[in-house]
Amino acid sequence: MSADWKELSEKMPIRLAPSMAKDHPNLPVVKEEGCYYWGVDGKKYLDFTSGIAVTNVGHRHPKVVAAIKAAADYLTHGPIGVIQYESILKLADELAEIMPGDLDCFFFGNSGTEAIEGALKLARHVTKKPFVVSFIGGFHGRTLGSMAISTSKSKYRSHQHVSGTYQLPYYQPGDSEEDAIKKLDAAAEQLFAHQALPNEIACMILEPVLGEGGYIIPPKSWLQRIRQLCDEHGILLIFDEVQTGFGRTGEWFASQSLEVVPDIMAVAKGIASGIPLSATVANHKLMQQWPLGSHATTFGGTPLGCAAALATIEVIKEENLLTNTKVVGAYARKQLEKLQKQYARIGNVRSIGLMIGIEIIDPISGEGDGEAAMEILDLALHEGVLFYFSGKNGEVIRMIPPLTVTEKQIDDGLEMLEKALIAFDQK
Repeated sequence: MSADWKELSEKMPIRLAPSMAKDHPNLPVVKEEGCYYWGVDGKKYLDFTSGIAVTNVGHRHPKVVAAIKAAADYLTHGPIGVIQYESILKLADELAEIMPGDLDCFFFGNSGTEAIEGALKLARHVTKKPFVVSFIGGFHGRTLGSMAISTSKSKYRSHQHVSGTYQLPYYQPGDSEEDAIKKLDAAAEQLFAHQALPNEIACMILEPVLGEGGYIIPPKSWLQRIRQLCDEHGILLIFDEVQTGFGRTGEWFASQSLEVVPDIMAVAKGIASGIPLSATVANHKLMQQWPLGSHATTFGGTPLGCAAALATIEVIKEENLLTNTKVVGAYARKQLEKLQKQYARIGNVRSIGLMIGIEIIDPISGEGDGEAAMEILDLALHEGVLFYFSGKNGEVIRMIPPLTVTEKQIDDGLEMLEKALIAFDQK
């Protein structure tokens, strides 16, 4: 580490808010490219986080970088409405072609939590109803509205007043489809009988695949039953596809993988390969019920973000990354199941496409072990591969490599993970 870098790093506790700057693993880097980071220590690290499911086409993809540079020669800022520019119009048209169902109208923002806020605001405005139902374990953001519906960890809601929201239990791994639907129906019936009448509920919102809550993948029939409940009671269904979007599950969106179309979607993260951009998405007939000025933004849909998003979509198509996600994702799952048989520390392995959760457990009790998972993450980083964590207690290792990842890179990363497991058992 250089003297300048070390001096700046030592100042970090007073210069950067610790609520974010102390996240794991705090790796000092100088460069990123493809599936790799280069550290200040001169070491090359295999990245199985994609910047937390953002750089789906790999870090600094040449086509994306070229698109950003070209856009900057003409425009760096909108704002749409005050001016009009080609990239935002073209992006909306391109997105409409890949969205599930009839979702074809977009409000562009900057972040996932903004997309969620927009979705909640739209649902309440259109239905004129006050209440929102979310699902336990879901994470939707950290602003007041999105935090009110997030329950992945209690600490995110600490010291904040939240109201007007109710929660239903999310699907639990191991439940049969029949039992899962019975539990859902019973919980919904109890909610409607004791907490909120259906005609007062504007929307139900959930992640079609639970992200920070531990990479839990529900059966299609469970999601389809939620769709039915919403239809039966005139409730809008919102999917939070911030993490599952743009090829992560092997289709453009998890909605398509799991065959359920929501009324409203929130997308971000992988949309623009690292340039801040998000979208609240609905059918144009629903979206047109928002009058001028009822929702607006200064920076949403920036020309640079739109150019990066157009290039990202083009790369996913040209390089057949949806197919690669399915093929390499299945390969990674197969290799992880081999490790699962060899190492008692590995509990469930859950995956859809290249959204993979590796549960770390106490071999004696079988319970998730967040402390062990964090130590294994540190040991894996020492070997040269970067993972992230998820789950209520951080017990699930999140494996989300770029969709460009190869089977060879999967082998390299899992070999380093195996070394970390061995080192943990030997300590």
